[in-house]
Amino acid sequence: MSTTIYLIRHSKPLKVNNNLNNDNLQIQNEKSSLSIEGEQIAKEKLNNKEFNNIDVLYSSNYVRTIQTAKYLAENNNIEINIMSNLGERKFGIDSWNQLPENFERKQILDENYKIGTGENQKEVRNRMYFAIIKILNENKNKRITIVSHATAISFLIKKWCDIEIINNKLRYSFKNNILLEGHIEYCAGFKLEFAEDNHLINIEFLK
Repeated sequence: MSTTIYLIRHSKPLKVNNNLNNDNLQIQNEKSSLSIEGEQIAKEKLNNKEFNNIDVLYSSNYVRTIQTAKYLAENNNIEINIMSNLGERKFGIDSWNQLPENFERKQILDENYKIGTGENQKEVRNRMYFAIIKILNENKNKRITIVSHATAISFLIKKWCDIEIINNKLRYSFKNNILLEGHIEYCAGFKLEFAEDNHLINIEFLK
């Protein structure tokens, strides 16, 4: 028997003006909600037979992931388990204008690169991986869906996949097979199959 995990990115968030918002950048990011288009994308893409008969559902504590996960919860008549360790990479800055040029590229090329009180690639990967192992240990031989974030998912996937920058696009490969070239789109992600000992057997990309 094996355990299946669907690792899915949240849907499209609403664009807002936070110039008068006194919350810090991290709280603003956590509160960001889905747009009307994002709700429609989630409803359509997650109403897919691939996501039928899900046994357990997890989401980060961000509003946009919970709002995305609710469609899976409704379709499968299950609750959403909120786990903060599934959250997005923390930037560690107070405003977007503090973000260095080529920050994303630097974080991909150097797993220890970070700014301020933020997280580096390695820290995000370890946080996400320990969360995945906990979920696996508590849900053997089940079908699990996790709704998380693009960067956090990318950093975690690097635990098992090779990720290269080719023509300014990320290329994800598993056992020399190319899974994805480009960005993880809204409500897209990966299907992972794990053995009893939590060893990864196979991984597929789901558009």
